[in-house]
Amino acid sequence: MPKTSARLLALLSLLQARRDWPGRLLAERLEVSPRTVRRDVDRLRELGYPIAAFKGPDGGYRLDAGAQLPPLLFDDDQAVALAVALRTAAATGAGIGEAAARALTTVRQVMPARLRHRVDALQVTAVERTGEQSRPQADPRVLVTLSAAVHACEVLRFDHSPAYVPPTADAAPAVRRVEPHRLVTWGGRWYLVAWDLDREDWRTFRADRITPRAPTAPGSRRARYPGVMWPPSSPPGSRAPSPPGSGPAAAR
Repeated sequence: MPKTSARLLALLSLLQARRDWPGRLLAERLEVSPRTVRRDVDRLRELGYPIAAFKGPDGGYRLDAGAQLPPLLFDDDQAVALAVALRTAAATGAGIGEAAARALTTVRQVMPARLRHRVDALQVTAVERTGEQSRPQADPRVLVTLSAAVHACEVLRFDHSPAYVPPTADAAPAVRRVEPHRLVTWGGRWYLVAWDLDREDWRTFRADRITPRAPTAPGSRRARYPGVMWPPSSPPGSRAPSPPGSGPAAAR
C-alpha cells in the first residue's frame, strides 16, 4: 500500500481525470479498501478540495468547483504545455500578458529541474507586422462577457467605438444589438462575429472597441451562419482575407 501522502496525491489525480468515480473503482485503482478511500477523501476535504459524494448502486465521488482554486496536479506534458501557453499569452491580444507572466513564474517555481530546463529553452518574442502600430489589447472581462453570451445564445447590446473619429466629429459610440455567433482571434486581435438584429446581416466587431451593456436577453438564432471558414488559409505575406460581413458596411 502506498504511503498516505502519495496515496492522497494519486487519489487527487484520479478525481481530476474524470467527473464521477465510483468508490469501488477508486479502491481498486488505489489498491486499498473502500473505508480507506473514505478517509482519504475526508483528508482532501480538510485541505480545501470540494469533493462531493453521490449515492446509488455505483455511489462514489466527484471533484466539484469551489469558491477558491485548490492546488492542482499536472503530469510532465501538461505542465510544459501550460508553461508554453503562458509564455505565448502576451501575443494573443487578450490583455493578459502581465497576469500570464505572474502565473508562469508561479508554475516554474514548483517545477522539477528536468521540466524547468525544457521550459527555459523556449524563448518567444512577439513581433508586430511591418508597418503596423501597437495594437490595443482586448479587455479579458469583455472577452468573458462576449463568450458567455455566445454560449448562452443571448441577444447582446453594446457600445461600439468607431475606428476613426475626426477631431471635429461626435465621438459617441454606436449602440448595437446582436445575436453573437462566435468569438474569433486572428492576427493578434479579437473579433465578435454576430447577426446584427437592426441591420439584418452578419457583422464583425473588434472586441477592443466593445463596451457591453446589461442586461442581455434570450436570442432566437433566426439567421443561419453561412459557414464560411474565417480566415481561410493564405500564403505567407499575402493580404489577409476579410471576415464575413466585413465589407464597407461592416463594423470595424
